[in-house]
Amino acid sequence: MEAQAMATVKEALAALYHHPDDSIRTAADRWLQEFQHTLDAWQTLRSKVQRDFEELPSGAFRSLQDSLYALLKKFNKGPAKVRTQICIAIAALAVHVPVEDWGAGGIVNWLSDEMKAHPEFIPGFLELLIVLPQEISSYKIAARPERRRQVESDLCTSANVAISLLTACMAIDQLKEQVLEGFSSWLRFCHGISASELASHPLVHMALSSLNSDQFLEAAVNVTSELIHATVSYGSGTTAEQLPLIQILVPRIMGLNELLKDPSKDEEDVKAIARLYADMGESYVDLIAAGSDDSIQIVNALLEVTSHQEFDICSMTFNFWHRLKRNLIRRESYVSYGSEVLIEAERNRRLLIFRPKFESLVSLVSSRVEYPEDYHTFSEEDCRDFRHVRYAVSDVLLDATDVLGGDSTLKVLSTKLAQAYGSCNTKQNSKWQPVEAALFCIQAIAKSVSLEEREILPQVMSLLPCLPHNEQLLQTVCSTVGSFSKWIDAAPAESSILPPLVDILNKGMSTSEDTAAAASVAFKYICEDCRRKFAGSLDGLFQIYHIAISGVGGYKVSSEDSLHLVEALSVVITTLPPESARTALELICQPVINPLQELIQQGDQILQQIPARQLTVHIDRLSSIFSNVKHPAVVAEAVNRYWPILKTIFDQRAWDTRTMESVCRSCKFAVRTCGRAMGMTIGAMLEEIQTLYQQHKQSCFLYLSSEVIKIFGSDPSCADYLTNLIQILFNHTVQLLRTIQDFTARPDIADDCYLLASRCIRYCPNLFVPTEMFQRLVDCAMAGITIQHREACKSILSFLSDVFDLPNSSDGGNYREFINTIVLQRGATITRIMIAALTGALPSGRLEEVSYVLLSLSRAFGENMLNWARESINLIPPQALTDAERLRFLNIISDAASGSSLHTITDRFGEISDVCRRNKTVQDLVQSALRPHDLTFTVVPQQLS
Repeated sequence: MEAQAMATVKEALAALYHHPDDSIRTAADRWLQEFQHTLDAWQTLRSKVQRDFEELPSGAFRSLQDSLYALLKKFNKGPAKVRTQICIAIAALAVHVPVEDWGAGGIVNWLSDEMKAHPEFIPGFLELLIVLPQEISSYKIAARPERRRQVESDLCTSANVAISLLTACMAIDQLKEQVLEGFSSWLRFCHGISASELASHPLVHMALSSLNSDQFLEAAVNVTSELIHATVSYGSGTTAEQLPLIQILVPRIMGLNELLKDPSKDEEDVKAIARLYADMGESYVDLIAAGSDDSIQIVNALLEVTSHQEFDICSMTFNFWHRLKRNLIRRESYVSYGSEVLIEAERNRRLLIFRPKFESLVSLVSSRVEYPEDYHTFSEEDCRDFRHVRYAVSDVLLDATDVLGGDSTLKVLSTKLAQAYGSCNTKQNSKWQPVEAALFCIQAIAKSVSLEEREILPQVMSLLPCLPHNEQLLQTVCSTVGSFSKWIDAAPAESSILPPLVDILNKGMSTSEDTAAAASVAFKYICEDCRRKFAGSLDGLFQIYHIAISGVGGYKVSSEDSLHLVEALSVVITTLPPESARTALELICQPVINPLQELIQQGDQILQQIPARQLTVHIDRLSSIFSNVKHPAVVAEAVNRYWPILKTIFDQRAWDTRTMESVCRSCKFAVRTCGRAMGMTIGAMLEEIQTLYQQHKQSCFLYLSSEVIKIFGSDPSCADYLTNLIQILFNHTVQLLRTIQDFTARPDIADDCYLLASRCIRYCPNLFVPTEMFQRLVDCAMAGITIQHREACKSILSFLSDVFDLPNSSDGGNYREFINTIVLQRGATITRIMIAALTGALPSGRLEEVSYVLLSLSRAFGENMLNWARESINLIPPQALTDAERLRFLNIISDAASGSSLHTITDRFGEISDVCRRNKTVQDLVQSALRPHDLTFTVVPQQLS
């Protein structure tokens, strides 16, 4: 928005001063006059000071300071939004200029002098005092990292002056809220004041007394939270040193407990108090976990918050329960006890103390997932919020299982289920929601329940077929069956649990699309984990499968969910001996292959015209079969048998990206499962894709080829096939990708091409590196390094780092001469482009990948790389980098060559990157100097030392 406003201002100014039409100039003048009264104008002013201050003449600070100061006084009483923008601009100005430009003591002392000299403007000055510590570290301000650190240090030394100014203003009642906001702001910024000093400080006592004030509650809570954080912040000292303040804070906060239950309290006030309790719990969790009587009182208060009817308030405590759980179970919490015996004894003591609290927690949160009566009127956003509630509660329940154990947590939840089912089963009350909520919670902890549990789960499983078939309840019942699939497999055979549960899943698949989705997933889990129990029941499984796949028979399984059933049958087939698996595989493939054959038999014209979906729905099922039936020889026979069908689809639909992606995915899984068992089929497949790629340029052909290289790259018998494949594919690709514009237009081609190239380096370098095509691919990569597409960029950078790393790998010595010849001729250009990428040609999110390429290049080419880097860095104009920064940049590269870690190098490169990106003007200067898209602009190549 601000960039758009700035562009409009520039257009209006150009029209005002240069347009030949008087009416246009008049309109521009009128617009500029009106613009000055908008919030956008003040945001634009703020942004210019933040980002573009260094474009001003060196002596412009004083006039800008005077202008901003005059504006602050002018808008001393508002509008508040305008005053805030002016204060942010002044804070940004303070970052840009040395402390002495503000006079002795910097901006805070300057502000102190002005407040004393002009008390009538104190509201505006207080706003600036609030904003200063908030904005001083903002990365919106185009400051160098060392300057930012210096400003933060200078401001920290002024904290006492700022606190004194706030203290002086606290007696003025109408300024009380601003004073509290300022105090919390400075506490957040700098924790340099000792606990004993804060414990007796008048601002602290004002904040704590304001906790009982409706008018100042929010501001008082913010201060109190910051005081809590100050007592546990890094460098704050020992707990004993913080006790004077803690002993004042905790009782005052605990005294607010009754306000949580006060129905007359505003909801926002209750949220503020609840946040304070949550902050207290999280910050003092180490003290609370010791289990003292005082600790238990705090835990009881947090349970009160958890019991609040509003989920937004209740959920504020969830992170506390997670931290408390982690503290109670991790060994690090007990190392001070020394011996293992004492550690175990203390751990058991604490778990025993907190066990009832976590049982109460389970009971409290389990009711939060209950469907409301009006759920059927939910909007999409309401549904999303409800799902979020359920995910959050599931996490809390899992935390509870770590303290209580899964079986004990199950016992608590089973009580809720029994109560709900008892109520649901009466004539007076047929509510299904409590039953569904209890079941949801039970399935959420399924992985924590032991496979040996024999008390509760048999009762739960026997209850499931008796429950009403409400759609939402049935959906959760199906999910519960799937969640306990491993337990069902471990259950004694004589219990006959499985058949009635399969009947439930059948019911789910025929009720609605949502229940069918849950039932399909559950069916997959049941077949995966109970596969051996199904070995004698294949006829029943195939009947379910055929009904679902055919779409007739009443099932409401979507095409996407049918893939779960395909996978389910496939994993069962894996357990069969080869002969039985061969027959079963043919049965599972028939409903998939037959529709494809029928479409092909209708002729080429029909096959070319039908929507892709009519083909891919079947091909995707075939992919799942090839992926999940783990009988390589049996699957290879099927692939060979069905290859003519796949080849026909390849030939007739090669222009159709969606269909080709589906067919290539199917072939990829066939190659992955069958490996060398594929025999001659792999040759036919390779011949097909290399021919079609030249005609239709589908990137999925490259991806399929990379899978083939991974499986067959080291097989000498495939060398001729693979050499021909990569030469043809790469030769065609480098003709498509000549400029950065080509890369931008075809990011999928670039991505899969360089994924394939990296696979060739790793699995068959002997077929690739010594060839002319390797050299051409390096040249091609140089043109595409700065592509903005994330995955394509990462593939190119990964390829380059693989190239530089190869000579130093275990088997890479044979390729050193080839690599050296190629890189030494191009090293200066590659380095220049990579430095351009680091300094702004690529998003900062690529920093780690770019850093690794520079690290690899430095380690492989040492002194040569240093010379190339020096040449490139010297191109950057002094407005962007100082001499000291250039030297630091070069030292980072030198340290990379000497063995510094990637993490260290990335952090150091990050600072240089920030300097070169600090505003658009600087970034454009750097990129104009480095010219990353000009491959002919280079320095003379250096020779190996």
